[in-house]
Parts: sequence; C-alpha cells; structure tokens
Amino acid sequence: MSTRSWRTPLFATGVAAATAAALLAYAPAALAATYNQEGWSTQAGGTSGGSSSTTVTVTSLSALTSAAGSSTSQTVKVSGNFTCSSDVTVASNKTILGVGSSSGLTGCGLKIKGVNNVIVRNLKIAKVLAGNGNGDAIHIEKATHIWIDHNDLSSDTSHGTDYYDGLLDITHAADYITVSWNYEHDHIKCDLLGHSDDNASEDTGHLRVTYHHNYFRNCDQRGPRVRFGNPVHVYNNYYYNSGTYGIASTCNAGVYVERNYFENTPNSVVTQTGDSPSGNVKLLNNYLVNSGTPASRNSGSVAAIPYSYTVDANSSVKSIVTAGAGTGKI
Repeated sequence: MSTRSWRTPLFATGVAAATAAALLAYAPAALAATYNQEGWSTQAGGTSGGSSSTTVTVTSLSALTSAAGSSTSQTVKVSGNFTCSSDVTVASNKTILGVGSSSGLTGCGLKIKGVNNVIVRNLKIAKVLAGNGNGDAIHIEKATHIWIDHNDLSSDTSHGTDYYDGLLDITHAADYITVSWNYEHDHIKCDLLGHSDDNASEDTGHLRVTYHHNYFRNCDQRGPRVRFGNPVHVYNNYYYNSGTYGIASTCNAGVYVERNYFENTPNSVVTQTGDSPSGNVKLLNNYLVNSGTPASRNSGSVAAIPYSYTVDANSSVKSIVTAGAGTGKI
C-alpha cells in the first residue's frame, strides 16, 4: 500500500482564502524539496544516472553525440541549443543536464534504447519532424531505470497530425521510469506508453511509469496514452486545453489517476481510444475546471502503488506546476 502525505497541509484543513493565496504565492520556494526523484524510477535498485565526479560540458552537437554515446559513466552538461536531423543516442549510466533554460536540441531528439540508468534534466527539445530519427523529442525503448525531469518539449499544432510524432514515447517493455516536472506544450500526440495493441507478450508486466507534476498545455492528446502497463501512476499533473483527451487507458492497462487538475479538457480521462480495447482506471480526487468527468473502469484491476510519495492538494496543482515545471527551475 502506498504512503501519501501532504506538502501543503493547510489546504486540507480549510484555512481562510487569504491565507491560502499567500501560501500559494510562496509555493515555489517552499516546494524546492519536491524536485527530488520519486516514483517508479526509484524502485528495483533506483536510478542514479551518470557519475557526478566525471563531468563534461559540451558546446556542439558533435561533442554531445560523442559524450552521450560513450561508455563512460558521467554527467554531460549541454551548453547551447543544437540544430540536428537525427537522434542523439544516450548510453547507460548517463546524466544529460541542460545549462540555463534554453540549452537542448531543435529538429531531433534523444534515443534511449536498450540501456539502463539514465537521467535527462533541464533540456529544451523542439520541433522534431516525424521522419527525423524516431520522430520523438525523447524516445525510450527497451530501457530501464530512467528519470525524465524538468524538460521543455514542444512543436506546434499548425501542421497535420503526422507532421510530428511524439514528445515522449516509451515502448517495448521499458520499465521503472519517472516523468516529472516537464513542460509539454503545443503538440498533438504528446506521451505514448506502449507502441501497439499486439505487443502484450513483451509489454505485460513492464511499462511501469510515474507521471507527476507535468504541465500539459495545448497537448491535444496522450497525456499519456497507455497500453498494458500496470500500475501506471499519474498524479498532480496540470492539463490545459487537451482537446481530444487528457489521459487514456487501453489494452487492459491499469492507470491510477490521482489529484490531477484538468482545465478546458472535455474528455479528461478515457478508457478507450481508436481501435484499441479498453483499459482500467482508478480515480482519486481529480480537480475539474470546464472539463468532463473522468471515465473509470475496473478500478480493482489497477495494481497497488508500491512506493511512498508526496502529493499536493488537487486545487493547488495548477499554481504549483505552472511555477515549477520546465527548464531553468533546478
């Protein structure tokens, strides 16, 4: 059974509105500790990334490609934003860390495939065309123990549905992953978990991912769209203008949707999309503003969360996440 505690206990005890507003104004400084790693990436030995005592700063695409793909356990600091058209491959035991608020990639993304123990933080990745590499800002496949935190991932919504692919796709039995405090925006198909309906034999028992404190703004759908993973934990995220849907559970997945804030999202949570069979959803205390009631199905089929974690009050998620998600915050 999971253990939950409130970071902002006064919201749960009915303090006066003025006091609550004052606390919210102070929230970013008070909540600095919430940037610690939580969720599935902490399980089964945890995720430490590359060695902090071996650090290299890269200022070109070629230097980043070389350092990220090397066998050395190290922290790679990315200084600058590099234009590219094919994936940058990340090896095991790496921390990829952006410098400032705008360092990263434009036109291509990171490929994290068949590796273990990777941390990606504070990168700005934008406008990865569907035909460039895997077509995703971050692509995780057959990889374990991954932490994706405080990144800015985007494209635009002025092109067709398939002009870009995903922002963050996790496929092929990837496991023990946390996606936290990212700003994902202006994109159609944002986060995919499980690539196809016919991959149950590989994916069942894997795809265990936590999504928390992410800001999905103008993400038309997939925040995330889940197949097979159980339990997938989605808590304290803020959704604004998710036109098609916010969260989807399909292919017998089990998704625990807890204390998220949905605004202008007609279909906040769905249990079927496209031709995929239905998935399972357990709901707890989600906050709705001009948004549709979340769908629930077979909540007893959603497995228990095995780790301790800290949650924020649902009504304060919007202010906390918009203040803390994205680059330049760590």
